[in-house]
Amino acid sequence: MALHFELVSPAKLLFSGDVDSVQLPGTEGEMTILPQHAPLLTSLRPGVVTVTAASGSQRIFVRGGFAEVNPQGLTVLAERAIPTAELDAAALAKQIKDAEEDVADATEAEAKRVAQENLDHLKALQSVL
Repeated sequence: MALHFELVSPAKLLFSGDVDSVQLPGTEGEMTILPQHAPLLTSLRPGVVTVTAASGSQRIFVRGGFAEVNPQGLTVLAERAIPTAELDAAALAKQIKDAEEDVADATEAEAKRVAQENLDHLKALQSVL
């Protein structure tokens, strides 16, 4: 028996199909969803969603969002999602350097908070490489 899984970001549908399992970075900790899992609604922290199917595994970095398990399957609504295969380490390192400068240059509290949030996101992304 398979689990129907969909991963959606504001930009596009990243995955839709039947899988064996999905590992999620829940705010309460890592969790693995299998076919016939009990209904569940949880928020996600930045991390990697690992999709395992008969054809192999796929890793997708998500920046927050929600996951819902219901009788039809698992749906992840991610704030942002990027397949790890599409990440470029050199470009990411440059973005982190720029973001660190943005944090240092910010003078207003709100601007500093936004810059720090962006830096934290980029560092979380770098940690999955």
